[in-house]
Amino acid sequence: MRLQLDISSRLLHAPDSELYGGAFGTAVGLASLGCAQMLAAELCPGASLIELVEAVRSLPYGRPSDRTVEGMLRERRGTCSTKHLFLARLLAERFPETDPKIVHRVYVLDRARAGELFGRDVAEVVVHEMGLVDVHRYLTIKLGEERIVIDATFPGEPWDGGSSLPLACGPGSDYPAGDNPNAEKRELETQHCDPAVREPFIAALANASQPQVATRD
Repeated sequence: MRLQLDISSRLLHAPDSELYGGAFGTAVGLASLGCAQMLAAELCPGASLIELVEAVRSLPYGRPSDRTVEGMLRERRGTCSTKHLFLARLLAERFPETDPKIVHRVYVLDRARAGELFGRDVAEVVVHEMGLVDVHRYLTIKLGEERIVIDATFPGEPWDGGSSLPLACGPGSDYPAGDNPNAEKRELETQHCDPAVREPFIAALANASQPQVATRD
């Protein structure tokens, strides 16, 4: 358990600038011991590549109140930003041969595509007739001689461990991330997105992604 908690601590506190170097530094400590225990139980050192990807995919979509990897793990919910930052760190630590790379895609989401991806309620309530501009984060990883797409934003059909996962966005312009993925994504959002349109969409998407609670008659 001591080894598992040490791994969890390094992953939680790894700065963005150390994401690709494989060196996560020395963690000052865990802000939440319960969070580390939870992570150690689900993402034990012996977990396979498929298990790690599926564990992150299974987290419900939604912004944690603290928009960090630690906040995601503590609150058991995350967005494309926190999920893929965490997964990139995790794969760099456990499977360095996969060479995980963060990519940001700027794309236009129209009402029809929003309905296909997220359902009619989200599309009709939130997305303007002409659509909205969003910035989506995903990963590419190397498997053998091929580089494939990993999008862990939402759960779906189990990953086969060899082919690309479908992107939770439309076609657009891709921007490979550098040493500071979060700052780079914020800059793209500032340049391309209208918060008055985008923020309600993300809130509605999170609400629609929550598990439905059965009620009795």
